[in-house]
Amino acid sequence: MARISLDPPRTPLIRITEWYSRRKYGKVLDPGKAVGHNPKVLMSYARFEQSVAKWKALDPGLKHLAVMVSAARIGCSWCVDFSHWEAEGLGLPMDRIRLVPAWRDHADAFGELELWVMEYAEAMTDTEPTVTDALAGKLLGRLGEPAFVELTAIVAVENLRSRINSALGLTSQGFSDTCAVRPANP
Repeated sequence: MARISLDPPRTPLIRITEWYSRRKYGKVLDPGKAVGHNPKVLMSYARFEQSVAKWKALDPGLKHLAVMVSAARIGCSWCVDFSHWEAEGLGLPMDRIRLVPAWRDHADAFGELELWVMEYAEAMTDTEPTVTDALAGKLLGRLGEPAFVELTAIVAVENLRSRINSALGLTSQGFSDTCAVRPANP
């Protein structure tokens, strides 16, 4: 159960945010409802997410794997749930996406670069981060500097999202219920 009311004051900003969310996602996102209690945070968060959506140096499938691994490592059920829904919208192979939260148990389902990306996302998400020079070097060699920077940034962004959602007590909102293939139980 959320630690904050998901019923922010009905301001024009909240009504616009709800309209946009329903139009884009089919429902109002709980994180938007939660941060809606502080309009400046909501607006800053929305502008930030719009900017992040414009990053295109990293392959979308690799980016998605990094986001899912970070969310799973932190334990944000809301983010993992939403990531399954996003993956289906991106046309990613759902039979493999469902394995991402427990990717180490299913390493044979992923390619070498995918495994390195997931390992990197996990290492960045650890407290203290456990990124090694060797892993960073392998990724730089395969991705190039622009995509490597984007990978690093998207993992940091997902840490922000997942940590906010977890701290606010947000849990699965049922996005994965509409997916063709449901998440595996890790």
